Amino acid sequence: MRKISNLLVALVGVEHFGIMVLEMFFWDHPVGRRIFGMTPEASAVSATLAANQGLYNGFLAAGLIWGLISDRREVKIFFLSCVVLAGLFGGLTAKTSIILTQALPAFTALLFVLLSSNSRKI
Repeated sequence: MRKISNLLVALVGVEHFGIMVLEMFFWDHPVGRRIFGMTPEASAVSATLAANQGLYNGFLAAGLIWGLISDRREVKIFFLSCVVLAGLFGGLTAKTSIILTQALPAFTALLFVLLSSNSRKI
């Protein structure tokens, strides 16, 4: 169970690293416009905001990787909770699919972390 939870945490971390790259470096690029369904005008106007968003996603990814490397349960719980909350907020305010693509994987990983280490104290 612990190996599965660590794998899920790693997948959420990789996902957010990928989102960081997309938002910071490919937002105002044909690839980013296709993925996010934007016109060149819309991506140009919002590129600075997207880069800022991307940086935050990078921090989430870094925190999850830190939790894995240090094997600190409380770090994993904190950063997965942040991803769940950010995913719910994004799903309610920006695009509903964010709940499925970001909040749900993080929530699943969070459940596995909680269930796999219920004998360890935070």
